[in-house]
Amino acid sequence: MGGYEEQLQSDAQFLCSNQRMDTELVDSLVLQLNRIYPQILSDKEACKFRSLRVPTTERLRELLQHLREKGDDACYEFYRALHIQAEDVYFSLPTRIRERGKSRSAINVAVIPERCVLNDRGPIFFLSCFSVAVGIAFLYYYGGESSFLHCSAVRLGKDAKDVFISYVEVGK
Repeated sequence: MGGYEEQLQSDAQFLCSNQRMDTELVDSLVLQLNRIYPQILSDKEACKFRSLRVPTTERLRELLQHLREKGDDACYEFYRALHIQAEDVYFSLPTRIRERGKSRSAINVAVIPERCVLNDRGPIFFLSCFSVAVGIAFLYYYGGESSFLHCSAVRLGKDAKDVFISYVEVGK
């Protein structure tokens, strides 16, 4: 048994008891499978599953059993047709709900700790690094003009003043 066959077996009870799986929806699913994939559902089989003499839940139960017997591809195409015809039913399937829960927990375990590790220094660290880079760019750009360096050296500490002033004097 493949993945979609097992899913369809798990979802069968839900589908057969769901009020939204009415005659019109079952007929449209049968027609879609028959028209697009006649190898999955032949004309004769489609007529059988669309017969109004048989109650809808019974026709649906037989259709699901038939699809499971046809294999994994047939079950997959049924899920595709259900997704196209009735998204609300598709997303409320028990297997879909479990799958969403698993993917959310996997995302919480895998992605969030990594995001925290990457951002543990915060925005202040980024801004300070950016400011230093902008400062260096200004110094490089205006490096030939000694007046700019003298003005900037006035606002810095004693050690920094000595470095900048000696840089200006060497540059002359």
